[in-house]
Amino acid sequence: MNKKFTPTPHDAVFRQFLSEKETAKDFFDIWLPDEIKALCDLDSLKVESGSFIDAEMKNYQSDIIYSVRTSKGNGYIYVLIEHQSTPDKLMAWRLMRYSMAAMQKHLEAGHRQLPLVFPFYFIVVNKVLTPIVRIG
Repeated sequence: MNKKFTPTPHDAVFRQFLSEKETAKDFFDIWLPDEIKALCDLDSLKVESGSFIDAEMKNYQSDIIYSVRTSKGNGYIYVLIEHQSTPDKLMAWRLMRYSMAAMQKHLEAGHRQLPLVFPFYFIVVNKVLTPIVRIG
């Protein structure tokens, strides 16, 4: 029997659960800051295709992107799930790169206005799942 090896099975399970709209909606309702929830219509969540993770990081990360209507127009919630032994000091830079990649994809789809992109980072360090959410 050929089984696909998943080096971080908890990331795959997390991603699978978040692929379900109602689960994602409940998750964001709990974890997103009120300032962001006030801007988003979580009923409009839609899982989008694609990944922005660099090839060398695929074994340690999983990502999922949702389109969402916001009070300011089109938007996305970009979720990055990561398993590392220690936090990455350059994570803010990587999240910015991934957010910009989402904006680029949006523009390439024919849109003429930049969307809001809300990066949401979940990291597993020493087997503890922790959300990292910062505004500003």
